[in-house]
Amino acid sequence: MGGNAVEAEPGSFRDPDGRVFVADGQVRRALSERGAADWRALRDSALFDELTAEGSLVATTEVDATGAPGILVGEVAAVLEHERIPFISWPYEWTFGMLQDAALLQLSLIERAIDAGLMLKDATPYNVQWRGAQPVFVDVGSFEPLREGEPWAGYRQFCMLYLYPLMLQAYKGVPFQPWLRGSVDGITPAEAAQIFSSGRDKRRKGVFGHVRMHNRLEQRYSETKGQEVQKDLGKAGFSTELITNNVRKLQKLVRGLTYEGGTTQWTEYGTVSSGQTVNTYTDADRDVKDSFVSRAAARRHRSLVWDVGANDARYSRLVLPYADYVVAVDADLQTADRVYQEMKGEGQEKILTLTGNVTDPSPSLGWRNLERASFEERMNPDLILALAVVHHISIAGNVPLAEVIRWLAGFGSSMVVEFPTREDPMVKSLIAAKREGIHDDYDLPVFERVLEECFTVTEREETPSGTRVLYEVEPRA
Repeated sequence: MGGNAVEAEPGSFRDPDGRVFVADGQVRRALSERGAADWRALRDSALFDELTAEGSLVATTEVDATGAPGILVGEVAAVLEHERIPFISWPYEWTFGMLQDAALLQLSLIERAIDAGLMLKDATPYNVQWRGAQPVFVDVGSFEPLREGEPWAGYRQFCMLYLYPLMLQAYKGVPFQPWLRGSVDGITPAEAAQIFSSGRDKRRKGVFGHVRMHNRLEQRYSETKGQEVQKDLGKAGFSTELITNNVRKLQKLVRGLTYEGGTTQWTEYGTVSSGQTVNTYTDADRDVKDSFVSRAAARRHRSLVWDVGANDARYSRLVLPYADYVVAVDADLQTADRVYQEMKGEGQEKILTLTGNVTDPSPSLGWRNLERASFEERMNPDLILALAVVHHISIAGNVPLAEVIRWLAGFGSSMVVEFPTREDPMVKSLIAAKREGIHDDYDLPVFERVLEECFTVTEREETPSGTRVLYEVEPRA
């Protein structure tokens, strides 16, 4: 590994037998003797080749074990090198369909691992990342040889971080994202029992067994009875058939969970209704915008493009020929999930769909606020698309216009930005709902003055309607 600095991943510390770190720009994992034995049991199984070939498991090879001092408490017995995922995301940035598909991947891995004489230590969505619309399991250290008679250790974690959040949104219509962002450990059985407490809730699929009974058992076996629960579990004798049956029932339950979410202002955006495309601009404006964005994207190839307020991801798709990867983020949950389902149907592996509000982005969470990095810490784009979004951040989000531009400039990347003027119908609608004079700063001269303070404008073009202006800009040195 040479003399380059070794940087341990702050969020990879809970498993004493494995720790992720970065060296020479490569993602690697240091393993203890026990961790190395578990890894080789996986590597030597037919399952490893199957999962890697289908893309369900992160590509992994064993490399020279020297050069990772201090990564583990004890001696490093082996080092693995992993495929680098283009952008790391967290479950509270995923749509309903994404968490559902990640849960189904987790359950499938458990079932297939049992058939291969293996098991997974845990069941957390933080072990899943995305290759576009394909979920990828990234924690090879989670696999270990199956020990007959032992229960599924990850069941509680699966409920807290997968099942209960999905049930919350499917059964109660409450988005799970704020709940998962509020606790990196998820929703406890006791909390779930309070959430699903009505007579109707108690009759819903999965609530009796996975919520009510789970909570009762947890209350019975409190922390002071740890030895007792271990003794009782040992007496019960968990056969692999029992675990497999539970997993299959969970698969059926998870697949059956649905969330419609109703119609929002943006759910039909970009779709065709009565022969017309539903959006907030004319066909002529759209053609000019398409051409402008294509020219800007084609100037040079980019590693990572961030499409802010992506809506139907039209422009994410448009710039993809000139980029390795695109992250399309939209605040509207239903719109983002619709786009995810479209990408999934296309087999898209280079556009990642996420949901999030840039005026309230994902913060740093977990132990010492280092375990889960904030969105801005993870986002390092070569190109930002800020199309039809500035007015929403500034007016709807009550962020001063100059602050919006300076925030975008802070990423230090090229940008294509669209400014809808005060004459734009959408801007008029947003301002009409506000107190008079509160957004006097939202004006074209103000925008251009601050934009030129922070960026060098390389191209400017007005749309045919005359109410929107497009800019291609480069960061000032």
